[in-house]
Amino acid sequence: MAWRIGVDSGGTFTDVCMFEDETGRLDIWKVPSTPSDPSMGIAEGVRQGLETVGAKAAEVSFLGHGTTVATNALIELKGVRTGLIVTDGFRDLLEIGRQKRPSLYDMNAEKPEPLVSRDLRMEVKGRLNSDGAEDAALDEAAVRAAVRRMAAGEVKAIAICFIYGFLNTAHEKRVLEIVAEECPDVFVSASHQVAPEFREYERMSTTVVNAYLGPIMQRYIRRLDGRLTDLGLTVAPQLTQSNGGVIGFATAAGLPVRTLLSGPSTGVVAAQAIGRMAGFPDVITFDVGGTSSDVALLLGGSCGLTGEASVHGYPIKAPMLDIHTVGAGGGSIAYVDSGGLLKVGPQSAGADPGPVCYGRGSTEPTVTDANIVLQTLNPVEILGGRMKVRRDLAVEAVQRLADRLGLGLMGTAQGIVSVVTANIAKAIRVISVQRGYDPRDYALMAFGGAGPLHAARLAQALDMKHILVPLTPGTLCAMGLLLTDLRADFAVSRLTELVPAAIPAVRDAFAELDAQAREWFERDGIAPDRRMLARTVDMRYVGQNYELSIPAPAGPISEATLEALAEGFAAAHRQRFGFVAEGETVQIVTLRVEATGLVAKARFRPQPDAGPDASGAILARRPVWLAEAGDFVDCPVYARSGLKPGHSFTGPAIVEQMDATTVVLPGMTARVDAYLNLVLEAAA
Repeated sequence: MAWRIGVDSGGTFTDVCMFEDETGRLDIWKVPSTPSDPSMGIAEGVRQGLETVGAKAAEVSFLGHGTTVATNALIELKGVRTGLIVTDGFRDLLEIGRQKRPSLYDMNAEKPEPLVSRDLRMEVKGRLNSDGAEDAALDEAAVRAAVRRMAAGEVKAIAICFIYGFLNTAHEKRVLEIVAEECPDVFVSASHQVAPEFREYERMSTTVVNAYLGPIMQRYIRRLDGRLTDLGLTVAPQLTQSNGGVIGFATAAGLPVRTLLSGPSTGVVAAQAIGRMAGFPDVITFDVGGTSSDVALLLGGSCGLTGEASVHGYPIKAPMLDIHTVGAGGGSIAYVDSGGLLKVGPQSAGADPGPVCYGRGSTEPTVTDANIVLQTLNPVEILGGRMKVRRDLAVEAVQRLADRLGLGLMGTAQGIVSVVTANIAKAIRVISVQRGYDPRDYALMAFGGAGPLHAARLAQALDMKHILVPLTPGTLCAMGLLLTDLRADFAVSRLTELVPAAIPAVRDAFAELDAQAREWFERDGIAPDRRMLARTVDMRYVGQNYELSIPAPAGPISEATLEALAEGFAAAHRQRFGFVAEGETVQIVTLRVEATGLVAKARFRPQPDAGPDASGAILARRPVWLAEAGDFVDCPVYARSGLKPGHSFTGPAIVEQMDATTVVLPGMTARVDAYLNLVLEAAA
C-alpha cells in the first residue's frame, strides 16, 4: 500500500490528512501545534497517523506540508539581523516607499517597522541605465568594505538590490561573489534571484523580506527534515508555495518569501478540485480560521494569480494565488468602539488563552463565544468531544458587552455574528463585485474550522443560492496538499510596446524563461512526460500604474501571438474596468512562465446513492437561537459521518463533525452528493 500525507501546520492545531491510493481510504485528525518548534508537532502528527492506520514510514509515497513559519516570523518581526547593499543614493528607499499611503488622512497611522536598520543599509557606487547598459562601474572596494562593516555588525543575512538589476545582473552577481568570499556563512538574497521585475521599491522589499526570513526557514527545514528522517520517511518532503504548488525543501530554504501564503493556498487548491468534481466550477471560497478569513474567486475551476501583495504591510512581489484576507475569525474579539458601536476584530484571542468558553482566563467575548451562547455550536463540547467548553462563561462575557450596548443577551450574540458576516461579505465583494463578477453566479464553498458555521448567513447577505461544504472542511488545507503539483514560476520584465517590432524581444525573453524552467525540471528530476509550461504576459496601457496578466498562446512568437495578446488584454480590461481605450498604445511589462511538474494525486471515487432518508444520522436535538424566529428553536443535530450520498433534509438543522459545524437555516435544503459533499440550497 502507498500512503499520501498532507500536513497543514497552524497556530493552534496541526492538521493531518492521509489517503491510501489503492483503497481510497481517507483519515484525518488534529494534533496540538508546537509554536516554539513547529517541526515537533508535524513529526508527532505524522507518527500518530502512521500508527493509527497501521502503516510504515517506508510506505509513504508523498508528504506535502503547508507552514506558517515564514508568515509568523514576519508578522511577529522575529527574523534575523539583516543588512542591505543598494545603489548609491537609494539607501532610504526601503522606508520612503511610494507616495500612495494606506491611511492618507490618519495622523496616527504607524508604518511597518523597517526590516533593515539605517546603519546596516550600505550604498555603493555603480550604476545601470534603464536599458541595462552600464553607466558607472561597480566600486568593488566599496562593496567589500560594506560587507566587512556588516560582518562587524553581526548580520545573519544580506540583501542586494541595485537599480535596474533585473535587466543586467552583472553587478548583483559580483556582489554575491564578494559576500561569499568575505562572509561565507551569511544568508544572501539578490533581487535578480528573488524578484527579477521592475518597480524598485517592491523588488527591494521582497528581497529584504526573503533575506530577513532565510535563516529562520533554513533552521526550521533542517529540524523538520531530521525529524522526518528519524521516523523512517524515505520520500523527499515538499513544501507549499503561495502559488498553490509545492517545491522541495532546498528550494524553499532559499526562497522563503514564496511560502508566505503557504497555508491558505492549499485550501484553494483543494477547492478547485472539489468544485469541479461536485459540478460547481465557478466558486467563491470562504476559509475561516481562528484569527482571519481568506476568500478567493474561482472562475472555471481555477483561481487567478497575482504577482504582488502586501503581507503585514510589507510589499511582496512574488506569484501568489489571488486570496483576500480579512481579520475576522472564530477568535476575533467583539467590543464597543468610542462611538458606542459594536465592532468585531481584527484583534483576536488567539489560541492561548483563546475564547472565553475555553475556560483559560480570557474575559473578552469572541465570535466563538457568541455561537456558544446561540448554541449553533455545541454548548458542552467541540472537536468531536475532545474539548469541553463553558457556556456559562461565554454567557457572562457576552452579557457584559450587552449591558454596555443596552441590548439583550441573545440580541448581542446574534449581533456579533451579523457584524462578522458583514465584514466577510465586504471582503467577498472586493474580489467579485469590484472586479466585475456577480457573486450570485457562484457557489459558496465553506471550509476552515468556522466556515460552515457562518456560510448560510453569508450566502443570505450576498444572495448566493448554493453552498458547498466539503467532507473535511476543517482540514481542507491539509487535503489540498494531496491534490497539487510541483510548481515554479519564472519572470522577467521587458518594457516594450505591443507592436511587431517587439517580436524579437518577446521571443528572447520567453526563450530565457523556458531555459530556466528546463533547468528547474532537471534539477528536481521531473520526467519529460510530466512537464507542463504556461506563458502569461503582464500588460497595460502606456501610462497606467498597474497591469493585467494575459495568457499567451503556446508555440513560436509571431504577429498572431501579439494579436491574441491584444484581444485578451481588451477582454480583460473590459471585464475589470468596464471599457476599452480604443487607439491607446498597449505596453508589455513582464513576461512569465509557469512550470508545472505533474505528480500523482489523491483521486476520490463517487459513492452509491443511499436514498433520501437522513433520519438515521440524527444524533440528538438541541435548542438553537435563530434570528428568523427571535427565539430558541428545537433543531435536529446530524452526525456528518452518518450522512450518505442521496440523503437530504431541510433546515433548521445543525450538522456536527470533529473538524467543523454546519448551520442549515430555515427554508434551506441540504443534500449529500456522490462525493459526500454537503450541498445547501436557499429557498427559491
